[in-house]
Amino acid sequence: MTLRFGTDGVRGRADELTDELVVALGQAAAEVLGADAMVVGRDTRASGPRLEAALAEGARAAGVEPIGLGVVPTPTVAWESARSGRTGAVISASHNPWTDNGIKFFAPGGRKLSDELEERLEARLDELVAIAAPLPTGMVEPAGDPSVGTAWAEALRATVPADALRGMKVVVDCANGASSALAPGVLRDLGCDLVVLHDSPDGTNINDGCGSTHPGDLQAAVVEHGADVGLAFDGDADRVLAVDERGALVDGDHLIALFALDLQDRGRLAQDHVVVTVMTNLGFRHAMSSAGIEVVETPVGDRHVLEALQRGGWSLGGEQSGHIVFADLATTGDGLLSGLQLLDLLRRSGRPLSELAAQVMTRLPQVLVNVAVDQRRPDIADLVADAVAAEEAVLDGAGRILIRPSGTEPLVRVMVEAPSAEQAEGVAQRLAAAVGAACAT
Repeated sequence: MTLRFGTDGVRGRADELTDELVVALGQAAAEVLGADAMVVGRDTRASGPRLEAALAEGARAAGVEPIGLGVVPTPTVAWESARSGRTGAVISASHNPWTDNGIKFFAPGGRKLSDELEERLEARLDELVAIAAPLPTGMVEPAGDPSVGTAWAEALRATVPADALRGMKVVVDCANGASSALAPGVLRDLGCDLVVLHDSPDGTNINDGCGSTHPGDLQAAVVEHGADVGLAFDGDADRVLAVDERGALVDGDHLIALFALDLQDRGRLAQDHVVVTVMTNLGFRHAMSSAGIEVVETPVGDRHVLEALQRGGWSLGGEQSGHIVFADLATTGDGLLSGLQLLDLLRRSGRPLSELAAQVMTRLPQVLVNVAVDQRRPDIADLVADAVAAEEAVLDGAGRILIRPSGTEPLVRVMVEAPSAEQAEGVAQRLAAAVGAACAT
């Protein structure tokens, strides 16, 4: 067995990420990505320390010194990689359950890996696995540098005026993940009247009924406490979703629309462009067109958004899931940074989030159906092309269909947007059945 990169690094069941494989991966990454050191962060999963020790041993085998940052958000590692010019590695499965884990890398300078780098890394990993390189003995966690998390937090605080958030009532859900130790302190230091949820990780409760994938507790708490806004992070805190003062969820599409219009008003939206993925709601595209903002579309995955931002020299991009990239401030998506920018925007506007979100865009009903498959089917769009064409004729230009294989799970995702929820649901269910039939043959 070997490892393959998906949408965002290597990910799977933690017990399938054996010490041998992870040592080999660490060695391959150290050799291919270079630099004299590798900064390593992890989230709160029970399997994290073991994988960190194995990854560190692999790096040492290649003559690269691993530097452990402990439990920190993914953007902390990217920030330190950019600041120090070292390779970055994050041990996390993001929004997945605690039984999963994964490893993703940043090239020296804090950028996610290009396709070419991933291919080189996979090829070297295959070589190391094939020769069955001996597993180093006496694995220990790498030497730590806890000051990095503190420095990153200070850099985030500096992105908003010192008194900008004073008195704002905020509820934050840390998903029992990597933001649990750092995010509340940053928000309190900036003067927020803070209520904190799910900030007591125990190794097995990360994302468990909480965080950006399960915002119900946050929505209830915002209403209960009469808060101005709620912020929900995922397990590794590289994304955020918001909750308005009425308890309604505000997703990444609405947040990016808010940020795009705000930056445009202040002359800070580079070339009046914004980068989003194919999953972004059609209503977002209509809103940006009305504002004279050009929308650049990429495949799913914040890596593709980041590549487009860098290539075009643009300043804002992101995903519906809450990965939001402020390219002038960071090299990757950062949930806490995005949350701070939202709070500052609300403070400057003097208006409630519910009013602002309703004004910037009208979301078309969108239905997403996940179809389980036995194996990844990269050719699925071709297999169901006739069924898609028939449903597009029914929509007659008033909606949108997207069918794609998941980059991290054995699923095919069927997404449909239509003028009504009922129509979207009907089209999605018929196409899901077509996908199931095509994959069964």
